Amino acid sequence: MTERTKRSLRAGLRWTSLRLRLVVVFALVALTAAVSASGIAYWLNREAVLTRTQDSALDDFRRQMQETAAALPVRPTYNDLQRAAEQMASGGAGYNMLLVDERERGKPITGFSDLDDFTLDDVPDSLRKQVARKQPLTSDNEHEYHLFWQRTSIAGTPYLVAGTRIIGGGPTGYMLKSLDQERQDLNSLAWSLGIATTLALIGSALLAQAAATTVLRPVQRLGDAARKLGEGKLDTRLTVSGTDELADLSRTFNRTASSLEKKVADMSAREESSRRFVADMSHELRTPLTAITAVAEVLEDEADSLDPMIAPAVHLVVSETRRLNDLVENLMEVTRFDAGTARLVLDDVDVADQVTACIDARAWLDAVDLDAERGMMVRLDPRRLDVILANLIGNALKHGGSPVGVRVRTEGEELVIEVRDHGPGIPEEVLPHVFDRFYKASASRPRSEGSGLGLSIAMENAHIHGGDITAANSPDGGAVFVLRLPRDASELTGGGTDGGSGRGGDGDSEDGGVS
Repeated sequence: MTERTKRSLRAGLRWTSLRLRLVVVFALVALTAAVSASGIAYWLNREAVLTRTQDSALDDFRRQMQETAAALPVRPTYNDLQRAAEQMASGGAGYNMLLVDERERGKPITGFSDLDDFTLDDVPDSLRKQVARKQPLTSDNEHEYHLFWQRTSIAGTPYLVAGTRIIGGGPTGYMLKSLDQERQDLNSLAWSLGIATTLALIGSALLAQAAATTVLRPVQRLGDAARKLGEGKLDTRLTVSGTDELADLSRTFNRTASSLEKKVADMSAREESSRRFVADMSHELRTPLTAITAVAEVLEDEADSLDPMIAPAVHLVVSETRRLNDLVENLMEVTRFDAGTARLVLDDVDVADQVTACIDARAWLDAVDLDAERGMMVRLDPRRLDVILANLIGNALKHGGSPVGVRVRTEGEELVIEVRDHGPGIPEEVLPHVFDRFYKASASRPRSEGSGLGLSIAMENAHIHGGDITAANSPDGGAVFVLRLPRDASELTGGGTDGGSGRGGDGDSEDGGVS
């Protein structure tokens, strides 16, 4: 999976997550509003339905007690109570009646409108006690007995039970009104409100989806434009329409992109000018340096016959001339890397032979312990590999001392060369900078033999192969540099010609700033 595909997937997940959050928020708001409205509507309708039914039944019950029960004789018979109860229940209010009186003191009799549906056992004890309790007469209470009622459930069916007593002597009446029809009506209402809530939730989700699409489309375009800008397409611009906040954001993005494009163009122009200056300067210095080097070599040959007072100056001129020549060569090599003109010239290389040749050419055989199996073939640029090895081994010898261990091995499709010294190691604050150009660990030696470019050039040569170099300290002491290169770099070149021989394979061992 490519990096671009991964970024697209991550962006898609982000958009999906934001869209989902918007839909969830809209749905929660709609659900809260719908549930609240449905709950309030259900409660109001429930109270209205029950109150209407209850008031109608209680009013009829009170009227029947006043007109029918109050007309009974003082000592009614069972038949009198039975006929009165049936008459009161048949009044059309839809409730059952029960009348309780005494034929003689201590001998109660009861009349039922329907003995199967309503008996005295169905009346709650608390209601019977309230109905039978005699209320004290006050300025606020003109009657000894009152009508009391309560809602109860019998065998799972809701009922309204009420009772009262005839004032001045007479029967006590109880009525039982079924509320099952009202319950069914309220259940139907609850189902209707539930369906309405569900439809409101679905509608809010659709509206949220439409709103999210409207909001996220310009945001997604902005994200795509930002990614293109990050990939280096500095001419990316957004089409701006409207006057809202998103349009202002798009305008700000366009202004930022224009400013960034201008600044990058200016920086690129200055960088190109500086690179051209360094390249031209290095090229122009080569001709006089060649002549100076030739003269210096003649003076060096004659140094033994010169005045002893002059000989040290001659040796200093010769060494500094060579140092300046190496610096010019290094600058030209760095310029090629910066300009992107450095190219690989690949060949089949026996790694052990290549490392041995590098060490032998610089007379390091006695100072280096080589662990390399012969016959390990790779396809790399031998000259650039020699430059890398010369810098790493020379740096180890200069700052770590001999013996320097060089170990060559393969890991899968990678060639791994480890260069280890037995010196004091690299200070922790220096490790992140060992491959920086012109970096030197000690400010007290600004005129060291190295230019501070060797390890930087080694790293560039590793990168052009598609490899890398890492630096670390060994737990046993000393510094360890590990070079990793592909065993076959053919995919990195189109059959290539070298864009410049650079340093001619001289194997400069500049320290690159390691102390």
